[in-house]
Amino acid sequence: MVKAFELRDMSKDELLKTLTELRKELGELHVAKVTDGAASKIAKIKSVRKSIARVLTVHNQQQKDGIRKACAGAKYMPKDLRSKKTRAMRRALTKEERGKKTLKAKRMYAAFPTQKYAIKA
Repeated sequence: MVKAFELRDMSKDELLKTLTELRKELGELHVAKVTDGAASKIAKIKSVRKSIARVLTVHNQQQKDGIRKACAGAKYMPKDLRSKKTRAMRRALTKEERGKKTLKAKRMYAAFPTQKYAIKA
């Protein structure tokens, strides 16, 4: 059983080496299952599959972190690294865009500014 926190300390080469070993072991376990191997071996298939998934997850996370660092100052970010949110939120205007006025609105405001009234109490 491989722990994720142990995998995070490994380098890319070590992770890939671990992955190949686990895949080889899984292949051997599948052969044992077909050839009526011991029950303990057949029960081990699940844990090996989970370990493979952990290694792949950590590897993919490390790759994405590397790409994020490489694209840190870039104008555009790859789509899979952008924040998902919702479709409406992605298309919504920013605060700056919301505050802008059209040329016509600016002219109207200049011609007819809002009037201030003093109310006698």
